[in-house]
Amino acid sequence: MYWNLAMMDWNNTTLDLNLRTNEWNVTTTDWNVLSMVENVRTVDGNGKTLGRGFIEMLNSLSATFDRKPLKIRILMVLRIVQFIYYPILAIVAVPANVITIVILSQEKCGLSRCVSHYLVAMAIADLLVIIFELILRHIPFVYLEEHHFLEGIPVCNIHAVLLYAATDCSVWFTVTFTFDRFVAICCPNLRSKYCKVKTTAMVLATVTGLSCVKNIFWYFLFTHRYYIRSRPWFCWVKNELKFSPVWGAIEFCHYVLTPGVAFILILLFNVLTVRHIAVTSRSRRRLHQQSNRKSAKDPVLKSRKNSIILLFLISGNFILLWSVSMVYSINWRMKHLGYESVYLPLFVMDLGYMLQMLSCCTNTVIYVITHPKFREHWKNIVHYPFRFSNRHTTHE
Repeated sequence: MYWNLAMMDWNNTTLDLNLRTNEWNVTTTDWNVLSMVENVRTVDGNGKTLGRGFIEMLNSLSATFDRKPLKIRILMVLRIVQFIYYPILAIVAVPANVITIVILSQEKCGLSRCVSHYLVAMAIADLLVIIFELILRHIPFVYLEEHHFLEGIPVCNIHAVLLYAATDCSVWFTVTFTFDRFVAICCPNLRSKYCKVKTTAMVLATVTGLSCVKNIFWYFLFTHRYYIRSRPWFCWVKNELKFSPVWGAIEFCHYVLTPGVAFILILLFNVLTVRHIAVTSRSRRRLHQQSNRKSAKDPVLKSRKNSIILLFLISGNFILLWSVSMVYSINWRMKHLGYESVYLPLFVMDLGYMLQMLSCCTNTVIYVITHPKFREHWKNIVHYPFRFSNRHTTHE
């Protein structure tokens, strides 16, 4: 009898392991098919493994493209595009954010000091995301085909804390900027108390501190070893925690909070702001036309229009470029909790990463398009960097 009970317990354990194994088999199906894309190794005479390079991947794509399923074709194309896309994005994003920080720090673009502080903080956070995620995470996994050297650098969990803290700052700085514009436009009684430089500094410091504290749990969830396939878990997860409901719930809340809740707040503040502007603009337009029929131009309406264009471009750009990554990350975590409602192929993950990284340098383009003074300073610092530096030193 005891033997039968032991065998029943063993069978139950084996069944649970088989269920988990089946889940991993479904997850890794695409990886097995994509032997070319996932840095297929060939063994040389010394038994060492060598990864295929960019040219070999192009040849493999052209030779086997017709025999692959559509989702595999898309992923193969995306992986090849990443060889060019990620380095160019890093080369453009780093100096773009640095120049943006320099220009906005001068506070000579016709923006209020509060707005300038928020935009500078967002540019700094985007720069940190570019460094920690694009340069130190995605580019090594795309270019360095032999990843075993990473196993000798036991800092992945520290890397994860810094990366996710910078990402949270980038996301929630956008939320606080949206709320600041909502208060400035829609809440005249609160504006004089909230829209101050001291309050802005306190809000930014609070968001930074909370982001750092919130992401400390990644240090305990992850191990110090890098996971070479660069999934949402780019570090190895401790085996006792991988399928733990407690840690799964914590990680799921992380993905929902950033950027899920941020999306909702940004949309809410923007809808309320638009509603308020639409009502007040009609009233001001009628009064202005009655008082001066020859000239219907109102500088207040023009200023509000410019502010709302800047706000909508930043908010819409953030939501659009982060949506794919958010959906895939939440679905990935739910899958490991046993709730997979929709199957998302691997190319969704790669596309989400590419769009998310793009969002870290598009704000500079938005500033150049919407603000003539920023565009003027941009031209000066790009074409005449030494003249700009000397003029700024003399002015100071």
